[in-house]
Amino acid sequence: MQEKARTDLAALFDARLKALNLAFDSIESFATPRRLALIVRGVAETTTAATEERKGPRADAPDAAIQGFLRSTGLTRDQLVARDDGKGGQVLFAVIERPGIVAGSVLASATTHAIHNFAWPKSMRWGDASVSTESLRWVRPLQGIVALLGDKLVPIEVAGLKSGAQTVGHRFHHPGVITIGSANDYVEKLRACHVIVDGAERRAIIAVGAKLAARKAGLELVEDEGLLFENAGLTEWPVPLLGRFDADFLSVPPEVIQLTARVNQKYFVCRDGEGKLANAFVCTANIDASDGGARIVEGNQKVLAARLSDARFFYDTDLKTKLDDLRPKLEKIVFHEKLGTVADKVERISKFARWLVDVEVVRAQDQSPQAKTTLYNDTFKAASWSKSDLVTGMVGEFPELQGLMGGYYAAAQGESATVAEAIRDHYKPVGQGDEIPTAPVTVAVSLADKLDTLAAFFGIDERPTGSRDPFALRRAALGIISIIVENGLRGSLRKACTNLPILGPATDAFVIFERIYGHGFEERGNRLQAAESDNQNLLAVANQIIDFIVDRLKVQQREAGVRHDLIDAVFALGGEDDLVRLLARVHALQAFVTTGDGANLLAGYKRAANILKKEGFDGTDVDVGGNIYEAAPAESDLIEALDAAEPRAEAAIAAEDFEAAMAALATLRGPIDAFFEQVTVNDPDPDKRIARLGLLARVRAAVHKVADFSRIDG
Repeated sequence: MQEKARTDLAALFDARLKALNLAFDSIESFATPRRLALIVRGVAETTTAATEERKGPRADAPDAAIQGFLRSTGLTRDQLVARDDGKGGQVLFAVIERPGIVAGSVLASATTHAIHNFAWPKSMRWGDASVSTESLRWVRPLQGIVALLGDKLVPIEVAGLKSGAQTVGHRFHHPGVITIGSANDYVEKLRACHVIVDGAERRAIIAVGAKLAARKAGLELVEDEGLLFENAGLTEWPVPLLGRFDADFLSVPPEVIQLTARVNQKYFVCRDGEGKLANAFVCTANIDASDGGARIVEGNQKVLAARLSDARFFYDTDLKTKLDDLRPKLEKIVFHEKLGTVADKVERISKFARWLVDVEVVRAQDQSPQAKTTLYNDTFKAASWSKSDLVTGMVGEFPELQGLMGGYYAAAQGESATVAEAIRDHYKPVGQGDEIPTAPVTVAVSLADKLDTLAAFFGIDERPTGSRDPFALRRAALGIISIIVENGLRGSLRKACTNLPILGPATDAFVIFERIYGHGFEERGNRLQAAESDNQNLLAVANQIIDFIVDRLKVQQREAGVRHDLIDAVFALGGEDDLVRLLARVHALQAFVTTGDGANLLAGYKRAANILKKEGFDGTDVDVGGNIYEAAPAESDLIEALDAAEPRAEAAIAAEDFEAAMAALATLRGPIDAFFEQVTVNDPDPDKRIARLGLLARVRAAVHKVADFSRIDG
């Protein structure tokens, strides 16, 4: 919070000084747990003098209007200037000279403004004044204000506090009053009083000191940048100290120990020479203790031991219950009021994950029937237990450990490493840069979980809008894309969506939709009558999900340098919902359109498409009435080129060799150019005109086998 406050204060002051027209060179800001400071360097002596002109009423306007204008400007009638309005009359103007204001006054105004308008994430009122909602709010009760311009005091009074040149040093090392001479001695004078005001310097001290403390004990510090900021934000004179905890606690999973130390105590943890978690931690004291920190370490060891005892109790207690026995408790956790319980979601995940294996979207590395059976059974187990740890004591205490603890508990009850890892990793990827699952069981469960979430919330019309995405559906879609692309999963996304239990066949959909919408299909007849209508709705939702995923794909690929118009061009063909094949086609298309052949073919295509559009020719009526005419040489060459290119392109597309398909289309470039140069499409002879329009339609159709070139920019 201190770092954000520091940057917010600098931004607020910068904007205010610019608004008040006071020039300055630079702004530095500092934050500690007890103070927020800002130094403006190179401040001008005064604001820049300015002249303001304000247009008033006509000179012959009623007296009331003129008097009102005078009151608003503070001028008298004889100070106004009359100017010709270009229509035979005159308009009054007020020319207001604004002299420069001395910097001290401006800084006082800017400081008061910053104090009253600072947006703390959490703030409070204090003292007798707190009974009024008009009183000052600050993160903690404001104790003092130091405001200096050079070595001169800038007089300010805020909430009864008057500015001065005095502040205090470190709470323990130098609690007395110290006087600041000017901005130039602020940092060093406080350092002499055991206060390091620069957060970056405190972070560097902690980072180096913690590493040295660990290394001195023959250990390696587990670095944590977030923890570094937290420790620097809690101390003014940081002193890293190494402590120990009972090695018996190492029987608890290392992630639990690290999280306990990190979240509850803000401690760093260490590894031993073998890379395992060591029974050591590094805490950061805010004092240079006379005993070298021995008593501080002793106190922190006691506190951490109590926390670790709690963690071990949760862990040992959880181990006494099998994952299967935890599942009934999921029926009492509401996933969403319209989507049932977590138990319902687990049932859907389990069913769909097995479907992914059954139709071989997800395959075992070994293609034997036995391997598929094992994959099928492991997927069922992992999916069935994927959420069971949500009702354990450990995850109740540390929600960040969901999935991870399920993996530990599965391993503890003797399940295979495959199942345990799938339970542990099925939430991945949870963000950009996170590990993407590759193990088949994990892939099946993770994909099923994310697709079910997406479909469920689309089904109840809880979709992301603008910056609002309360159910993290964009992140789920990106996770789906990453899993599919990274693992090369082949198959129709539309088919997958329509087989999701929540959007699946009517017999299943009735159950879900009754729960969602409360239709109350009481009679079988009514159910059947409503089935067709609901199925249409379900298909519409499936299509919306695919569009949403493709939109996310464009965002993801744009960051990877892929043009979104090329994705549109391929997707516009319709029916292409295999993301792996779609991307392969897009990558080949991007490589092609950036070549000379590609650019010229695109130009020729657009010329042909424009002619067809202008003539309203859809390519269906190419009957020339049986009249035979002698084709022009360039016309014959284009026909011959199409005869050769079309089958080659089709065969290449069938083989998913999209580079070869592009190469086949590239052979049309020369014949198309020659055709437009040498042949008149709109020939007076209607038979020739129709035949030539049909030829252009054939060119368009050939190109459309690869992508809809009309969607490509350029």
